[in-house]
Amino acid sequence: MRVENLAKTFGTVQAVRNIDFEIPEGICFGLLGPNGAGKTTTIEMMEGILSPTEGSIYFREQKIDKKFKAKVGIQFQSTALPEFITVKETLELFLSFYPSPRPLDEVVRLCSLDDILDRDNRKLSGGQRQRMLLGLAIIPRPEIVFLDEPTTGLDPQARRNFWDLIRHIRKEGTTVVLTTHYMDEAQVLCDQIGIMDHGKILDIDTPDRLLAKHFSGVLLSLPDLGVGAPLNDARKTNDRWEIQTENLDTTIHELLAQNINLEGIQIHKPNLEDLFIHLTGSTLRT
Repeated sequence: MRVENLAKTFGTVQAVRNIDFEIPEGICFGLLGPNGAGKTTTIEMMEGILSPTEGSIYFREQKIDKKFKAKVGIQFQSTALPEFITVKETLELFLSFYPSPRPLDEVVRLCSLDDILDRDNRKLSGGQRQRMLLGLAIIPRPEIVFLDEPTTGLDPQARRNFWDLIRHIRKEGTTVVLTTHYMDEAQVLCDQIGIMDHGKILDIDTPDRLLAKHFSGVLLSLPDLGVGAPLNDARKTNDRWEIQTENLDTTIHELLAQNINLEGIQIHKPNLEDLFIHLTGSTLRT
């Protein structure tokens, strides 16, 4: 899938600002960004739900049109389900909407729904609900699936179970486009990541290449004790000072030489959350 010069304006607000990127077929692509970054608007244009103000969207070198919607599976951030019917009845209802749907037993197997088939939709846990919504998204045998923050609000075990389901879908050759606020989720699932803020794509590549491009060595952070920057190259992030260094021993000696209090020091290899903060200058907004 490819977007060219894609833009969307709502009144005087430019939510998406003439962006270009391409998603190789068969990968899991993650679009990351804080609330208000423009990622959901971008995804909705790619899904064919919103019309762009400017630009074009292509799927397999063809501009998307009404026929494209038959090739797409979507799991929205929030979806209302029919009440007073079971999971099985809901699946059967959605199966009836498509001319050549995926067989019921296959949907049940792929999304691990066998233990909740007879449960009323109103009595599903968060993880169970997300499993079923993924099942509904793959019923039409989509060639590309959009998952908009699918694990928000799930407990850690439910999130990891859902990751396994996404891996199953991807192994079938389906392209997966994912938005998420969880950096560990993006690190585990995504082959390629685009980081977005203020309607622009800040950078895009594989997680490892992005980290190698923007960081070297390790990150050292210290609590802000109100005495100013511990070293000239330190940068302030929330209530801590952060120092990127390729020579940890030298940096520690420099701090000790200045009588800097090392209590509360943290040292780690850069990760995607560090990259996000580095590119946007802020932590994820809620």
